[in-house]
Amino acid sequence: MSNNPASGAVRDVPIDWEALEDAFENNAPEVHSYLHLVTGEVLRVVDGVADPQMHVRIASDANYLRIDPVSSREQYRWMERFIPMVDEPELRGKLTQAIDGKGAFRRFKDVLMTYAADRERWFTFRSERLRTFMEAWLSAHAIKPVARPAWAEGGPESEVEAPPESAAPSSLALEGEGPKSSSGRRTRNAEALRTSLKEIGDVLGPRDLDLLVAFAEFLKARRAARGFAHHHEHQMQERRAATAGSPPPSVPSEGEKN
Repeated sequence: MSNNPASGAVRDVPIDWEALEDAFENNAPEVHSYLHLVTGEVLRVVDGVADPQMHVRIASDANYLRIDPVSSREQYRWMERFIPMVDEPELRGKLTQAIDGKGAFRRFKDVLMTYAADRERWFTFRSERLRTFMEAWLSAHAIKPVARPAWAEGGPESEVEAPPESAAPSSLALEGEGPKSSSGRRTRNAEALRTSLKEIGDVLGPRDLDLLVAFAEFLKARRAARGFAHHHEHQMQERRAATAGSPPPSVPSEGEKN
């Protein structure tokens, strides 16, 4: 089964660190994340959005391993440990008050919205701790992270399938890795998008950001559901073709389908 810890030899997997970090941070009960043990991509299934039968199909696919996110209690401890590291007394007081009672995570983020430098330090602090948990989890499942393959030099872009969960290179990725093309357009586009998103985040208020994040989660879940359904259908076609003794039918590329 795909959700059982690996045993035996260590498996090399080209981990998508950014998508894996998102999965480890998000412990909402309706969100379920899975690591693909071949591609290193992360599939996110959201109850009420994805096909209810998707969990069954994933469970029967040995290439998927369920991801165990970091608990809310542990992530709360991170906030407690970060507050004494803040230099400004006024901000320390606001953060201490923010994490008292229900809704602590949201209030903590809201306070940091107007303190750009401390917000960036918090993101770095949290990412370091997420990385520690991710590495321990990968080691426990006999998974060795390896560099993700670069884009084929000189080849047509339509021949390369874009990652389903994150379009930009991971900030935690190994040095020198990340999607590239011969012209560097993908890298420049990713950086431009990051800059635009950061500018939008600085302008929007907390409620607007909540709506934006919720819509982004919906789009990611829908895209992941479609990608898995397409992959599952292709596997079924291959099995039927093998049973019939004929070569499997070709799967049209994104350009052909459009």
